[in-house]
Amino acid sequence: MSSVPANPTSHNVASILGKLHDADPDIRYMTLNDLNKMMENGGATFLVHDYTTCAKVVDGLLHTLNDSNGDVQNMSVATLGSFVKKAPESILCPTIEKISTVKTSNSIDTTMAATAVRAIVTNLPHPVPGAPRGPKVQEAYSAVSKALIPRLTGRVVIPLGKPLPPPPKGMLDEDMETGNDSNTLDLLTEVAKCFGPMLQESEVLALEQVTMRVLESERCGTVMKKKAVAALSALAPYFTDGLLAHHVSYSIEKLRQSHVTPQQRKLYLQVYSSLARSIPQKFGPYLKTLAPFVLSPLSQQELDEQRGQEAEAEGERDVQMEEVREAALVALESFLQACAQDMRAYTKDVVEASTRFLKYDPNVADEEDEDMEEEEEEEDFDGDEDFEQETGFEDEDDVSWKVRRCSAKVLHALIDKLDPNDSAMYGQIAPALIARFKEREESVRNEVIATLAFLIAKTGDILGVHEASSSHSTAPTKKRRRGFSDSLGSDFHAQKALMNGYASPSTPPPTDNATLGLAKINPEVVKGAAKLLKTSTVPTKQAVIALLKDMVSAQKGGLSEHADEVIDPVVETITSASNTAGNTLRIEVLQLLRVIANSHSSKVIQPFLPKIVPALVNAAKDRYAKVSSEAFGTIESYIKSLTPPRSAASNGRNGQYLSQLYQVVTERISATDTDTEVRQKAVQALGLLVGRTSGATGESLLSQQDRFTGQTVIAERLKNELTRLACVRAVDNIAVLAQSKNDFKPGWVSNVALELGAQFNKSSRSLRGASLSALRMLAINQASRESVDDKTIAQLVGMLVSLLKPDDLHMLGPALIVLGAFARDRPALVATPAVIDSICLVVTSSVSGTALDALVTCVEAIGRAGAGQHLMKALLDVGVKGQTDVTGQVIGTLLVAGGSNIGVRVQDFVKELQTQQDEAKKCLALSVLGEASLHMGTSGILKPDSFTPYFADTSDKVKLSAAVALGRAGAGNVKVYLPSIISMLGQGTQYLLLHSVKELLQHSNAEEDIKPYAQTLWQNIISSGQAEDNKVVGAECIGRLAIINPAAYLPQLQTFLQNPNPTIRGMVISALRYVFSDTDETYDGNLRATMIPMLGTMLSDTDLDNQRLSLTTFNSALHNKPDLVLPHLQDVLPYAMQATVIRPELVREVQMGPFKHKVDDGLEMRKSAYETLYALLDTPASRQRLDISAFYDRILAGVTDEHEIKILCCLVLGKLLVITPAESTRRLDVLAQHFRTVLAFKPKENAVKQELEKLAEEQKAVVKVSVGFNKGLSSGGLTKVWRDYFEFVRKEFAHGVKAAEEELKGSAEY
Repeated sequence: MSSVPANPTSHNVASILGKLHDADPDIRYMTLNDLNKMMENGGATFLVHDYTTCAKVVDGLLHTLNDSNGDVQNMSVATLGSFVKKAPESILCPTIEKISTVKTSNSIDTTMAATAVRAIVTNLPHPVPGAPRGPKVQEAYSAVSKALIPRLTGRVVIPLGKPLPPPPKGMLDEDMETGNDSNTLDLLTEVAKCFGPMLQESEVLALEQVTMRVLESERCGTVMKKKAVAALSALAPYFTDGLLAHHVSYSIEKLRQSHVTPQQRKLYLQVYSSLARSIPQKFGPYLKTLAPFVLSPLSQQELDEQRGQEAEAEGERDVQMEEVREAALVALESFLQACAQDMRAYTKDVVEASTRFLKYDPNVADEEDEDMEEEEEEEDFDGDEDFEQETGFEDEDDVSWKVRRCSAKVLHALIDKLDPNDSAMYGQIAPALIARFKEREESVRNEVIATLAFLIAKTGDILGVHEASSSHSTAPTKKRRRGFSDSLGSDFHAQKALMNGYASPSTPPPTDNATLGLAKINPEVVKGAAKLLKTSTVPTKQAVIALLKDMVSAQKGGLSEHADEVIDPVVETITSASNTAGNTLRIEVLQLLRVIANSHSSKVIQPFLPKIVPALVNAAKDRYAKVSSEAFGTIESYIKSLTPPRSAASNGRNGQYLSQLYQVVTERISATDTDTEVRQKAVQALGLLVGRTSGATGESLLSQQDRFTGQTVIAERLKNELTRLACVRAVDNIAVLAQSKNDFKPGWVSNVALELGAQFNKSSRSLRGASLSALRMLAINQASRESVDDKTIAQLVGMLVSLLKPDDLHMLGPALIVLGAFARDRPALVATPAVIDSICLVVTSSVSGTALDALVTCVEAIGRAGAGQHLMKALLDVGVKGQTDVTGQVIGTLLVAGGSNIGVRVQDFVKELQTQQDEAKKCLALSVLGEASLHMGTSGILKPDSFTPYFADTSDKVKLSAAVALGRAGAGNVKVYLPSIISMLGQGTQYLLLHSVKELLQHSNAEEDIKPYAQTLWQNIISSGQAEDNKVVGAECIGRLAIINPAAYLPQLQTFLQNPNPTIRGMVISALRYVFSDTDETYDGNLRATMIPMLGTMLSDTDLDNQRLSLTTFNSALHNKPDLVLPHLQDVLPYAMQATVIRPELVREVQMGPFKHKVDDGLEMRKSAYETLYALLDTPASRQRLDISAFYDRILAGVTDEHEIKILCCLVLGKLLVITPAESTRRLDVLAQHFRTVLAFKPKENAVKQELEKLAEEQKAVVKVSVGFNKGLSSGGLTKVWRDYFEFVRKEFAHGVKAAEEELKGSAEY
């Protein structure tokens, strides 16, 4: 057991101090170890009142610091750090003075004094941003100020009032005299990091001056000067504006001197680089003056002068000048990353300088004549050729490659900040990068390739805007109810088209400067890449493959004319690589082959199949699971490429290749040594292959026997837990693609359908959802539905009943669709008492959206099949106990679908309405009649006067139900109802009639019938919609009219945005939101010319409510019309950024009884603005148009805003951590301060429950994002301030940290 007591006293400490002078170093070491443990175990005050023992401890530690044994010295430093945490404040000053002057005569280690004092500084209590400074922190700073800073600077910086003897020579002065590095600069840096916020102006000035003296000292070596640059970077955040201005002007004067040495230039440039990263906001404005001095060593003039001097010196090169250029390029990279806005004026100069030195290679022949060089390159190009020339300069001493690599990094940073359509991107930067494919230094070559790939990927992000917008615009031009047959399999055809892929993929034509530039360089990139694939090392080949993959993805093709140059060396690469590095390369190659297959027509790929398919087969058999898994992902793409409709003209020529793929797929599924993930991927590939070879043409591609065998394999693996989910998805694919009953093995559909139904009671939600989706596709597709026997359907219906619960809408909707599909052919098996009871249960809940559509569809199918009588009786028994609107829609639909066999007629509900006095029953009757009239259309027997009398009812619910019913009936018979509604609009009851108009416009398909009345309707809505109660519904009506007739009403909307009446402007702004959200890309042509001007007008509205509405509309435009908004984002985004700023004039005090309460009228507007900023991070195309630095500023401000905004900003920060880790690292200190402020907030004693819940939610969000940042930036990016903050979080919010870590781990695994 340990000899150290659990609760030591000062007596215990004093009793072991004598052993520190023992002759045995082991005894001394163990004594220090025990002393260290006592310091850790002892209470906070156990030494405070025993000054004598503390003084003896200091003497003992001074002795052991001068020990001849290194382990003893190190333990002494560790013990010193523990000691100062428990020592009385009065002993800190003498301790620092003694330790800083200790002479290590018994040791050769001259850094012990600085190392020991650094341990003291690190362990002293220091100020924490966002937390109050206690007396211990003040005492610690006082000790540093009085004892340590004079020792660092060699003079008293802050006089104490009474005369004292001058301090000994400063620690840094001693270093400058000897030229030895004693780690004192590390100590200075630690002082700045720990006590920077408390340092007084004179202290910061003194530390800056002594650091600059080190920087300019001729005796100090390179290591010390690098440390001096780091020290200035740590001090910079505490520079006053005057000190920063003086520092910059002083360095400029030095650089202007004619006798400035290259070494001095390099150091000043390194200082500029570190300051830009340390204080970008304060340093940025100085770039206007500083940038020319940074660009100067990169000028053509200085390069010519250097070449002239080298010629005079017979080829001897100035290595120091190359180091200056490297420093200048590193500084430019820092400027571009940290102060991009301030560097925009120098974009042209940066491009010229970086492209000039990208090709700077003094060891090879002069490159003045680029054209001649390119011609010679045809013969001489070799990625690893030795280019050493007879210049009197050996390659091992050559550092010019560092200049070239830094040039590539500058270009990378510049590309990140420029718009891809900038003329420099493909006019200067891309050609310069391609020209350096012949680079002889591998690290430089790979940096060049990666930079070009980044440029191409950024161009691809722009091309992806339109694709992204169209991918989520699956809604019809107007949101209206689907017809019966359409809604039953609403996504069947879309799913089938998705599974089939493109009939003939082709590269879209260039549309702007970026895409034109990319198309132009395509042949050169392919040519250079092909050569590198034949001659280079594995890392270079990997970079080239990634480049080609980015290019094909960006162009959605692009290799049609050069496929032979790429595919042959690529396939050769996959077969030749074998080691671990080769495995990564092969994975990249497989991904490239997949992208090629997805983006090129089968005609392009066909000639290369004899090489590609065997390579894929070999890769699929690979023992390395990641390679094999990737191979099956690529095989899926080639299955799509080799089967109709992609290869409809192949006439069965692809059968041999599909047979090879079939063999390897089935072989890997059945092999006992196959990895689980690989087997799952193989099952998915088998499902796709069986599905894609369905129909009449499938026999020529894959034999029916093989297809049936494949189906059997899938059915067997469906029973295995490890491959069950993959098999379910394979069944889904087969069901979607099947064309006739003959495509299925007899009995197979019934077997797998029952197996799918058996999964509904499993615990895995993903498995349950996928199984239901597959069963839905089997039911929707007539080919598979006909293959299911009655007994199976009866069993499935019993299984589906358990899913008909309103508490899980995601499962409810698909289950109802399956029942509706089976009810078409065999209604008696579906309309069972259990199903009827479940439907009655569902109508008692407030279902909506797709679940409600599915419910109506299922009921309609049962009614049409003549089995609705019992269901109608049950629904009528539910009556007003159900949700009125849901029950009304279901009964109304069933009433029309069931016809005369349903047992009840429309007239019965008319009579019920006329005679019933109960409010709920009246509402239900109106809902049923409105829905029935909608379905009956022009054959309906009801007229407008069947509903309008109830507008005068005493019940508001009945009035609104009558209005909705009138609108739905009108949607079925526009010509009869709409004139009547318009005539009534001028006679009062406008609120109700506007609801009728909204329902009519929303549900009607008869646009041509509406257009003749549109102008009158428009005028009535504009006039009546100005009332406060009518604004929202009026706006929706106006928006839907603009959708119906854009040519007539979009110009009017634009005009009304200038109306002096803020109510009309607000209504128009809301109307545009509906226009943006409820139209697809076919409508975009109407908006292209006017959308940005309209957004600009509405966002600059002066009315507060309209400003909030404008931001919501802007958000809708971003989400639904990104290809129209993003190219002009810079014109409208400033409005949203400005709207996030707190406006003091909108904060007012309200008296609530004896209390005063602050009300922020601008809060809702700021919430809308922050929601817009959140939406901007959704796609790469929008992210690359943001000024990330300014964007981050607003998010940081939001962290200390009101509750909802704090939560939203925490979500945004989680995204920013992934999107821009470099900027996130730069903001860590400010984040730590803001987060600590939120977490340290203490509620009042009389705080209500709601306030406490909000505070808990805020703290949970902050802790979660803090854990994310700590994990995401743990590889060297964490600052001391952040580490201290996170220790506080771990200590005070341990439970929250643990929960956040588990949540992040779970999401990563998912």
